[in-house]
Amino acid sequence: RGYATSTINNHTMSDFYYSQGHAKQQGQTQQDTSGFYNGNNTASSASSTAPNSFYGANDTSHSTNATTSQNNPHIWQPSSTQVQNEQKSAPNLGVPSFWNPALATVVASAGANPETMVNIGMDAGKNFLAQGTARMIPGLELIMINLRTYFAVNNGYVQRKIQRILFSFFFRGWKRTKLDSPDQGNLHNTYALPIYDDNAFDLYIPSMSLITYVLLCAICFGSAGEFDPGVLPNVTTKCFVTQIIEVLLIKFGFYLMQVQCNVLDLFACTGYKYLGLCANMIIGLLFGHLGYGHRGYYATFLWTATAVAYFMLKTMASMIPEVTSATGPKRHLMVWGFAVSQFVTMWFVGQTKFLN
Repeated sequence: RGYATSTINNHTMSDFYYSQGHAKQQGQTQQDTSGFYNGNNTASSASSTAPNSFYGANDTSHSTNATTSQNNPHIWQPSSTQVQNEQKSAPNLGVPSFWNPALATVVASAGANPETMVNIGMDAGKNFLAQGTARMIPGLELIMINLRTYFAVNNGYVQRKIQRILFSFFFRGWKRTKLDSPDQGNLHNTYALPIYDDNAFDLYIPSMSLITYVLLCAICFGSAGEFDPGVLPNVTTKCFVTQIIEVLLIKFGFYLMQVQCNVLDLFACTGYKYLGLCANMIIGLLFGHLGYGHRGYYATFLWTATAVAYFMLKTMASMIPEVTSATGPKRHLMVWGFAVSQFVTMWFVGQTKFLN
């Protein structure tokens, strides 16, 4: 028996070797009669020819190779259609499957314009609520609807509100602006938004002031070499628990007077004290480098606590109607009590231990 070896590039066949001791054939290429490519021991159609015809002017090497592949059942070659289908079905590892080209175009066109990005976020939030996805989480839709009115602020409102809190003695007119046609779907949305009314309540300034105050306390501890990671949660918990107790007491006072109020409004009113606490801590840290940290803190505390208490006094006086329950506590006593509570809580949550 003999076998032949051939190269893929259609070179001339190599010499044949016979297992039964035949002599090695030399000098020229031979025709394959071993039956290696078919079971009937017939010559292959792609047998070698003379060199000048094999590499002639009309190069038939590709057609010869194709014919050999078609006649050989052991060699598989995919068709062009299968190759195209596999290329289409192959995953594109460079681009995530969830990426939306339209969204990419919008984000690219937005660039660094903050107003455009805010509008995109607001539209996404509206779609989130409109499509009913928020309804899948119990209570989430109601919370988002109630909270969004407390964060409808802009830079102008924040600046005016800070002045109104820290310099409340110089302002007049504390009545909130009521809407002519309130939203029937939300009973609490009967007043103008903060961007249209400086007397409106917001949760943006209280939340940002609380975060700033906690960070200032951490700086105070760090400057004295007493910083510990537990300072951040400890100060935050102390402030938040104190505010919750304060809101519950004020809510109980409103209940005794038979006056309705929104709990979020009370959180906003009692949260403005953190703005004064930030001012106290900043002055205390600055004067601490001169050795008068405590004096600077408490001198500022007298001003900010009095201003926040006066702000609370005027705000509660505008919220509580003139006529309350005859069996409940006196209106003017409750208003003064709410105002004094700001002075007490600001002193309680103050951090002056490590001021120089």
